[in-house]
Amino acid sequence: MAATASVTHDQLLPSGSEQPSPGGMYSFRVLGPCCRLFDREELPWPCCRLQWRSKEPSWRRVGKRFVPDLAARRCPSYAVELLQPGLRPTPTVLTLFAERLSPELQGWWYSRRPEQEQPLPDPPDTTKPAVEAAG
Repeated sequence: MAATASVTHDQLLPSGSEQPSPGGMYSFRVLGPCCRLFDREELPWPCCRLQWRSKEPSWRRVGKRFVPDLAARRCPSYAVELLQPGLRPTPTVLTLFAERLSPELQGWWYSRRPEQEQPLPDPPDTTKPAVEAAG
């Protein structure tokens, strides 16, 4: 079995940039990074516990409806517009499975509380009146 080479992704693709697709069949415009969520309601089978009520089973979902997609947790996902010749741009979510996120980016991408959270700088104080120069 041949080993697949993967590229480590340690920087975000810039928003608004146009990138070629991995296969070169189309290009896409990056709208921004996103977390690919999995909708548990879309499964063809119930993904919840079976609870018995009287003599009939009742399928009741236990837990969250939208959860991070485990298949894409190590790969970067972006909200993009697909750019194909002769067609209008199509908005979609694209996951680059051939690339792997660095551990720092993976922690930022899927963590509920990023460890490297930095506060925004304070805005300048505009409440002080301007002093006019007496001359």
